[in-house]
Amino acid sequence: MSLEVKDVVSGYGSSIVLRGVSIIARRSRITCLLGANGAGKTTLLKTIYGLLKPRTGKIILDGEDVTGSKPYSLLKKGVSYVLQHKSVFPYMKVTENLELGGYVLKKEKMKRRVNEVYDLFPRLKERKDVKAGNLSGGEQRMLEIARALMVEPKILILDEPTLGLAPKIVELLFKKIEEANEIEQTTILLAEQNVRKALTVSHYAYVLDLGRVKVEGRSDSLLKDKNLAKYILGVYK
Repeated sequence: MSLEVKDVVSGYGSSIVLRGVSIIARRSRITCLLGANGAGKTTLLKTIYGLLKPRTGKIILDGEDVTGSKPYSLLKKGVSYVLQHKSVFPYMKVTENLELGGYVLKKEKMKRRVNEVYDLFPRLKERKDVKAGNLSGGEQRMLEIARALMVEPKILILDEPTLGLAPKIVELLFKKIEEANEIEQTTILLAEQNVRKALTVSHYAYVLDLGRVKVEGRSDSLLKDKNLAKYILGVYK
């Protein structure tokens, strides 16, 4: 499934954050959103997922206009969203968190899907009977992504998945994101501040600055661009 955002204007109350943003997340590819704090990355993801209603512009899934659709409607269409902040159910076991993520599945498919997700995240399988609140920060992030994958989403939206994590865990998490893309052919839209790592795992990137797309291009090309730091910091000649 592909995702297209066309000329979206969005914000909070009387405050406009996005000022005519257009991006495309192509089918079975990883697309990343880069930019400094306040550039509009999270606002864009929330608008895509129906947590914010755009003032103008369109959100299109595989040619279907879903502008203003509610999150549960988008989930039914195959779009999952992992929030920036922790969202595990701390008093429930790892397996129970996963089952909650797949609550719409029938019993047999639920069982199969839990096992498939555990194959992708073996560390979680080792901790399956542990309450989610007792997991490390990195393990909780893995659980959030694994839970989002339970319904076999066609598009997975990730907001700052490595925020606050140790370098070793960051490496592991990016590896799992790549595997989810490669093994399950999931289209992934990733907002991330770890610029170089995000560009290494993604196929295409957009740099947001003050609610607009300032730079876009193939990730490998941007990675080699000597002006990359200027783009991210919003400083231009």
